[in-house]
Amino acid sequence: MKGIKNWTKWIYWFTFAVAVIFVYKTLDNFNDIALWFKRLISILMPFVIGLLLSYLFYIPCRNIEKLYKKLKPKFIKNRARGLSIITVYILAVLVIVIVINLLIPALSRSIVDLANNLPGYYQNAINFVNDMPEDTLIKKESAQKIITSLQSIDITSIISMENVSDYIRGVMGVASTIFSVFVSIIMSVYILLERESILNFIRRLISALFKKETATAIDNYFMKANDIFFKFISSQIIDGIIVGIIVSIAMWILGVKYWVLLGFMIGLFNVIPYFGAIIAVTIATIITVFTSGFSKAIWMLIVVIILQQLDANIINPKIIGNALKLSPILVIFSVTVFGAYYGVLGMFLAVPLIAIIKILVNDFIDYKIKKKETD
Repeated sequence: MKGIKNWTKWIYWFTFAVAVIFVYKTLDNFNDIALWFKRLISILMPFVIGLLLSYLFYIPCRNIEKLYKKLKPKFIKNRARGLSIITVYILAVLVIVIVINLLIPALSRSIVDLANNLPGYYQNAINFVNDMPEDTLIKKESAQKIITSLQSIDITSIISMENVSDYIRGVMGVASTIFSVFVSIIMSVYILLERESILNFIRRLISALFKKETATAIDNYFMKANDIFFKFISSQIIDGIIVGIIVSIAMWILGVKYWVLLGFMIGLFNVIPYFGAIIAVTIATIITVFTSGFSKAIWMLIVVIILQQLDANIINPKIIGNALKLSPILVIFSVTVFGAYYGVLGMFLAVPLIAIIKILVNDFIDYKIKKKETD
């Protein structure tokens, strides 16, 4: 008995020593491990993008597949899934072509024109500040400091198309990019084709690893999370497009310069809850002050704020529904925290993630309360 205790003691200390060595070696080679993980993420990125594409295209594919199955020709009915995927990708390509031919040229012209005329706009801002009375709400010295700091930023070099292409080439080769896009598309097609088999395999694996009640709970939470993510992501993208179009039209009517660029920017930033709209409108107002004058910037600001309120209270709730039911406090907290750690992507995904966490916490609290009542 004493020998067994000694062996147990030695095994315990041996395990502890191995664990200490493992932790030390991990910390000692942290940079190598970080590089390995970074390399692994870059290798897996095409598969992750393929998964995201299939996730976004799932609902359209499912709906079009149902329409094809209702048609009489057996050729179409028997190949409804494959034809639905082809249809969705053709529509996606058409949308991309339309955007490239209509939106991109207008955006590039606005960017180039803004860069070329920037010295003149800067001088207009200097003149405007110099003509300000001393007792204005915005102190002249503060405004002059802001303008001086803006002057030090070489926007022409930052936004020039030549440098943008250089940045892209520096990050990733053209051949590698084409290969990644190709792999992502192929992966998304196969996932959409075999989605039922993939889901059935995951359910069988969960059932094999966990008890029946746990497996049912996991499946239930997976369905809830899927519903929240898809509704939020799709609705935010649609809402951003609608806001961008409406704001661009309003700016065009007001005669705001660079209305395409500013409307696109506001629509793009609108996908980030709360902060996105504030940041975009602030930037748009500053640019409009420099390019179109103070009075037009005020009118633009008033109109855009009204449109943002209409979006926040009517358009967005109609699109997204009341699925999330989150307090503004939770939304602001989640966007701030996730944005600080994971940047723009974190700000975008913060709301659905916090909604799922809220469901888990509420269910846990309900479970604990119910357990106390039964004891």
